[in-house]
Amino acid sequence: MTFSFSFARFVRRALMAGAISLAAMAHADTVLRVLTWPGYADPDVVSAFEKKTGARVEVTFVNTDDELWSRLSSNNGGDFDVFAVNTAELQRYIDKGLSAPLDLAGIPNQARQLPRFRDIATIPGLMRGKRLYAIPFTYAEMGLIYNRKLVKQEPTSMDAMWDPQYRGKVLAYSGSVHNFSVAALLDGSKDPFRLSAGELRAASQRLVGLRRNVLAFYSSPEEAVQFYLENEVALVFANFGTQQVQALREAGADVGYVVPKQGVLAWLDCWSVTGRARSPQLAAQWIDMTLQADVSARFSERHGLANTVTATALSNASDKLIWLEPAEDTDKRHALWTRILSGDMLRKF
Repeated sequence: MTFSFSFARFVRRALMAGAISLAAMAHADTVLRVLTWPGYADPDVVSAFEKKTGARVEVTFVNTDDELWSRLSSNNGGDFDVFAVNTAELQRYIDKGLSAPLDLAGIPNQARQLPRFRDIATIPGLMRGKRLYAIPFTYAEMGLIYNRKLVKQEPTSMDAMWDPQYRGKVLAYSGSVHNFSVAALLDGSKDPFRLSAGELRAASQRLVGLRRNVLAFYSSPEEAVQFYLENEVALVFANFGTQQVQALREAGADVGYVVPKQGVLAWLDCWSVTGRARSPQLAAQWIDMTLQADVSARFSERHGLANTVTATALSNASDKLIWLEPAEDTDKRHALWTRILSGDMLRKF
């Protein structure tokens, strides 16, 4: 019996080893071209994927949505196989055929995602008709960071940024589109991404009030940390969510973080396969590997961003998140925001 068991185990192991070798051989000399954001394809993840599949991975990083669009559209998607994109941007990639429909059969780890992300039909921007074009990977809710030394009671609304007691002690994000959406939500808008002319005027007036209260507007998490450390700051609009919380705490700041019950904007980055991918199956394998529990947990630990597979200390399943969607007129929002920043509207309102 002992001999038979050992022999069976030997055969089973040999077969497994052979299967792994065959799988790796199937992708020998194949290159998977990944276009993504810093931190989304760390060297150890790339190395593990190459070892598992036998393919070689080439990673290209981008830092802005504009750069992502330029890189992918310059050769009609022919330079890349898989890319990371925000749900608010995805539809234009679908329009140009730069994103291809996905087959979930090749991404089994999707079924192990947190409940909020398994119900893909409820997330705006992922679908076109009945076809799925992207798989959620990481997200950040734009909550409110507060200085525990200056704010004794946890804020209950984003409206705290307008509180006169915090005048000159608020850090806000410099992005025009998001700020108008936040203001519209506080004004009771049912759809902060498609504002009427009247709603835009009301949001502008509210943002003028924010302009009077703000110490500075930041563009990156690093810049926000610098402003915080060099000034007396009470509140920070966390455009980068928990990533900013981690950065501030690592810098020694005693901060709390809250997602108000009224709900907050949230961005959601997803993986999508290009319309001209050389091997859609290999691209699907890449997506599936990034959704492994250990890979996702390590990603959150390293970069401070929530993932879609494992819960983090600052993520709460009951948080009301309003996923970003394309705005009704980004150029108009930007023009109005420029006037607000310049002080032109301060005199008018």
